[in-house]
Amino acid sequence: MRSSWTVKHPFGGWFKLFITGFILIAIPIATLTIWVNWSMKPVSERVKEKVFVIKRGEGALSFSRRLEDEGIIKNAFIFRIYLGLSGLDKKIQAGSFKLSGQNSAEEIAQSLTKGRIDKWVTIIEGLRKEQTAEILVEDFDIDEKKFLSQVREGELFPDTYLIPTNANEAKILAIFRKNFETKVNAALLETAKKRRLTKDQVLILASIVEREGRNESERPTIAGILIKRWREGMTLGADATVQYALGYSSEEKTWWRKNLTADDLQVNSSYNTRKKVGLPPTAICSPGLSSIRAVVEPRETPYYYYLHDKEGRAHYSETFKEHQQKISQFLL
Repeated sequence: MRSSWTVKHPFGGWFKLFITGFILIAIPIATLTIWVNWSMKPVSERVKEKVFVIKRGEGALSFSRRLEDEGIIKNAFIFRIYLGLSGLDKKIQAGSFKLSGQNSAEEIAQSLTKGRIDKWVTIIEGLRKEQTAEILVEDFDIDEKKFLSQVREGELFPDTYLIPTNANEAKILAIFRKNFETKVNAALLETAKKRRLTKDQVLILASIVEREGRNESERPTIAGILIKRWREGMTLGADATVQYALGYSSEEKTWWRKNLTADDLQVNSSYNTRKKVGLPPTAICSPGLSSIRAVVEPRETPYYYYLHDKEGRAHYSETFKEHQQKISQFLL
């Protein structure tokens, strides 16, 4: 009698299914791991070091793409993922860096958090030189008194600057001076000359316009009023010059005190244009290009007076009587 039996395989169908699934998962994971590791490695040992600038407010998407485009990293996408997972994306500093594709993406990321060779600094319109010095001292190892002794009021042009981290007073002033000469250029000064205005007169008037004007549209009108009063031998009557004369207010904790008293308005100073006829000795702040252009190209009007109401709207008058009426109407 012939016997028969069924041979049982040591590995059944479920095992085969498991192996198949494992292979289908493992191969992509292995491939992805190899790709990620490759993406994080240096681009090349032969890549030269270069200066890379991250702009103020620039996001990781933008500067990561530029890093890849400039051959500093291999893959912008993987670099962004690494920044996010490591938390370094919140520590990236704006400024300029010396970077090389000879370094790994991890080393590049670390450099972007602490290796700046230049810092971005923004100086807004209407600051007096002491305020600008206070901003610079926070980021640079400079002597504030030495800096102030070498700068002229009005010439620290408002702008965003990229300044070397190791810059001294002379270097920083040279950067400001170069930008000032670029913006307040020969063509602008030639136009001013045709209007019988020197560079110093333009800066002085523009600095007052900067502090007195609330927006770009009203500055040419205010400039026209101030120039007309000055040329006709009237006092300018600008409260901003009184604020400058009074200096820092420890009570209000500001260089530009808002609450001027009757005594304040009588301060004995060559900057008090409520009492002194003519222009102040120097500018009272650093004016922006809008205020400078307003002085060089003022708007001619019949007005001699202006004021701002409690909401900041400008009101103009032709006569002192009309001006007094508007003070009663809008300010009292």
